[in-house]
Amino acid sequence: MLLTDPLGDLLTRIRNGQRARKDSVVSPASKMRTRVLEVLQREGYIRGFTEEPLGDHPGIRIELKYFEGQPAIQHVARVSKPGRRVYSGAQELPRVRNGLGITIVSTPRGVLSDAEAREANVGGEVLAEVF
Repeated sequence: MLLTDPLGDLLTRIRNGQRARKDSVVSPASKMRTRVLEVLQREGYIRGFTEEPLGDHPGIRIELKYFEGQPAIQHVARVSKPGRRVYSGAQELPRVRNGLGITIVSTPRGVLSDAEAREANVGGEVLAEVF
């Protein structure tokens, strides 16, 4: 199966899994997806993830997180899309919900949250926003 936007697919699987109150969801594996999941785990939006086979290809099982019956992720949206890439400098990185959420940024130093990117003084492609 050919995906035009693998990261958008990952975020949609997480969103749909939480709406259906699933404990975990499975997604095909890639380096970019793994890096984004590492940021989500560091920031406390998911419990964790593990690699497991998905047919003939590697996959990732994502353990979703809930707090008092509500999903930890209230909103997740792709910002930079294949048809329109969005880039931002270190000082212009968008703040989500006045700092309550995070922006995931692909920088020369790897995939970071907006706070980590500001601290390292690097900008890059704004991948997604989460709160």
